[in-house]
Amino acid sequence: MSRKFPKLNNKAILSPMEGVTDVAFRELCKKYGAALTYTEFTSGTAIVRNSRKSLEKIRTSVLEKPVAVQLFGKDFNDVVLAAKLVEKDFDIIDINCGCPAWKVIKSGAGSEMLKKPKGIEKLVRLLVKNIKKPITVKLRLGIDDNSINILEVAKICENAGASAIAVHGRTQKQGYSGKANWELIKQVKEIVKIPVIGNGDVFTPEDFKEKLKFSKVDAIMIARGALGNPYIFKQINDYLKIGKYNKNPDKIKLFFEYLELAEKYKISFPQIKTHAVSFTKGLQSGAELRKKIMSCKDKDELVKVLSIAK
Repeated sequence: MSRKFPKLNNKAILSPMEGVTDVAFRELCKKYGAALTYTEFTSGTAIVRNSRKSLEKIRTSVLEKPVAVQLFGKDFNDVVLAAKLVEKDFDIIDINCGCPAWKVIKSGAGSEMLKKPKGIEKLVRLLVKNIKKPITVKLRLGIDDNSINILEVAKICENAGASAIAVHGRTQKQGYSGKANWELIKQVKEIVKIPVIGNGDVFTPEDFKEKLKFSKVDAIMIARGALGNPYIFKQINDYLKIGKYNKNPDKIKLFFEYLELAEKYKISFPQIKTHAVSFTKGLQSGAELRKKIMSCKDKDELVKVLSIAK
């Protein structure tokens, strides 16, 4: 019996992103209107083994409601046990069957699972049986253009009891290149009754509105479009409501908001620096600024560099 996917207050969702969606960044996206946030994808086995790094990845903010944890792993027992260990802290348990990164697919997890839809079915059924929270699945279209099986896999997930599915409109082989295929995402929406979340190539409020209208999905995940711009959620929500939005948010100010939260949650300096680089994309003299950021040795140096840029 599938549990109901939570009712969201808008249609813009923050996608899970490795090395990006730490708790400080998620809280900031929530502040600016993300309807749902996801942790970075985390190994079920690492959680079961009590890995400190992995447990840090799945810390949450009290402001994140609803919040999803994204798990992956080839050992189904570990994934189920990890879900049991963390379910009290999350509104949704999401399974990653879409990551195209080599380190993940060589272990048989992530998008590699699309080669064996029966395995996805088994994992979803196990989770639905053992976990009280809604189980959702993040998918890609297939391994490559010759083996697109998203329609089959979407039905399998629905029949196994998943509460929703997210579909990135690319294949494993594409990685993040080429264009996302929203026609296939639209077809998925037409054949399943559970909520469908679209994902791929949404960088502006205009992209969001156009893809929402075309595909009729229930919500859309923003990934790279939110990098260095958590304000995109406010822009999207404003555009959908009133047809216009602030096109020039103060990105340095936004970074300092992130920095304050990063200190509160003790985010590592290399992670902070990575975010600082993203927040300067699109700024005048951004390339020069990024060079200076990369040479910063500590937070004080970084603050100095960015305060001058302000």
